[in-house]
Amino acid sequence: MLSSRSIPRLHPLSRPVRHALAGLGALLFATAVHAQSAPENAQAVDYTVRIDAPRALEELLEDNLDLMRWRGNARVDLEQLQRLVKEAPEQARTLIATEGYYSPKVSAGLDTSGERPVARVIVDPGQPVLVGDVDLVLQGFAPFEQGGAPFDANALRNRWTLPVGSQFRQSDWEGAKRGLLREVAQTRFPRARLVETSATVDPDTRRALLRVVIDSGPEMRFGELRIRGLKRYPREVITNLNKINPGDEYSEAAMQALQSRVQDTGYFSSVEVSTDMRAVLNAEIADIKDDDDDANPATPQPPTGPTTLPVVVRVTENKQKNVEAGVGFSTDTGARASLGYDDLNVFGKRFKSDLIYEQKRQTAKGEFFWPTTAKGYNDSVSAGVEREDLRGEITTLASVAARRSWGSPLLERSLTFEVLTEKREVEGLEATRAKSLPLTYSITRRKLDSLIQPTNGYVWNAQFGGAVLPIMTDEKFLRLYLRGLYYKPVGAAGSLILRGETGAVASKEKIGVPSTFLFRAGGDQSVRGYGYQELGVQENGATVGGRYLATASAEYQYWFKPPWGVAVFYDVGNAADKFGDLNPKSGYGVGARWRSPVGPINVDLAYGHAVRKARLHFSLGFTF
Repeated sequence: MLSSRSIPRLHPLSRPVRHALAGLGALLFATAVHAQSAPENAQAVDYTVRIDAPRALEELLEDNLDLMRWRGNARVDLEQLQRLVKEAPEQARTLIATEGYYSPKVSAGLDTSGERPVARVIVDPGQPVLVGDVDLVLQGFAPFEQGGAPFDANALRNRWTLPVGSQFRQSDWEGAKRGLLREVAQTRFPRARLVETSATVDPDTRRALLRVVIDSGPEMRFGELRIRGLKRYPREVITNLNKINPGDEYSEAAMQALQSRVQDTGYFSSVEVSTDMRAVLNAEIADIKDDDDDANPATPQPPTGPTTLPVVVRVTENKQKNVEAGVGFSTDTGARASLGYDDLNVFGKRFKSDLIYEQKRQTAKGEFFWPTTAKGYNDSVSAGVEREDLRGEITTLASVAARRSWGSPLLERSLTFEVLTEKREVEGLEATRAKSLPLTYSITRRKLDSLIQPTNGYVWNAQFGGAVLPIMTDEKFLRLYLRGLYYKPVGAAGSLILRGETGAVASKEKIGVPSTFLFRAGGDQSVRGYGYQELGVQENGATVGGRYLATASAEYQYWFKPPWGVAVFYDVGNAADKFGDLNPKSGYGVGARWRSPVGPINVDLAYGHAVRKARLHFSLGFTF
């Protein structure tokens, strides 16, 4: 029995480490097997192992006991099996101690009465050791006189992940120390280090007394911005995205945010943001020199206060010109072929153009992007032509647009001004043309646990705009559109997704309002069970856009074997020219889900109640 004393430090046995230790034990055992001169008539033994222990410990022993690893090996005879059984209790006690059980009762035996020997290991772990006290000592965290803010030691102690009363496991102990050091090193004190750690375990009282001493090291502040690797593109591509000011407290989060913003520009294949630590080394050398010269009072003292670290951005530039081609298929718009050209430096701007051919839609577009401004604005101008052939209506839209966007992926805003001219054709009716100068403000709010694979949170978008100028506008109008998505986990393997959208257009006459600002419903991302844009206003046998829109959806997903899942859903909605004519059409069905690396892939079989037909839908990710 161990009484109050420090035990040797046991490192956490993660699965790879446990396997490595088990492999070492197996190697030693194999050496012993070869060293023995086994009788000539010794035969290999095919045996069974039964472990009676709590489930978590059972898995631990199954992964690491030599008894388990040597099972089925042709070199193990009966004598060597007996040796393995004899050594099993001590191996089990060592393994179980890493889970906080320091006084287990372990026995092992071998039953050879049957045709196949059975080795049995019985474990009664007893009561686990609990954390009795945590002595967390902070050294060097006193604020500097000039501008230094006190370090929040209480908050650091509150975030300690192995509190009093919790079960003492080696993996948790090591993780808590790493987490503590990480917490300190992320802000202000990147040179922090653990100078003392100890765990004193008393198996009699089942208490562990923990002591951790952490030294902050010097406080760090950000200095000037230095850029490395930039050759073809203007410095403003990076400097305008930099929110780090000289004198700001060191923060890993700030550097990661800058790295992400620069990477998202598309100008670079790789981006690394770090600090130049040579200033720290120079300060440490100065401290050593100061210690050597303490006897000479005339020796000048090194400066006190935070150490300044230059921020270094290292980039590898993308090729200036890129051509991309692709093919695809959508159950909404059919087969797809695309060709894109991207030039990252045309008169100091980025130019991107696309030619897209789909069975129901064809698009040609070119766009210039300005580098992000110092205030965080992203400006662009574009021109394009789009032709759609949907539900008996053919529209050809030519547009020139100027757009300004700002914000972050969590709160994104934009303002778009367009010059539009549209030709609209419905079989049996005279073709019409419309001109318009719409201005649209859009805001998107995201609060999700993941932007690629969301399972919890919400996202909503609101658009408000219209064309109210009396010039180049055939019909003045105002337009409002709202859409939202909500994700909620249900149980351990389920999730609920709610979706809704609504919109309205106000104008004296509908003729003259570009159809791109009117509403239709149906399709993969709308009311499933109906074709793309199948729900709307009937006009001479064609389905055209209406002034009002309302749709809603509820879906339950069950992840029976992540990343694979199944879903059931119910969608409802419609579009109409009058609010009172919004007769809802419903669709419902089942689907398969796969969380792919690029986003969720959905395959749905939906039944449209109004059309009394089933339809297959395929989609990647979620549109927002």
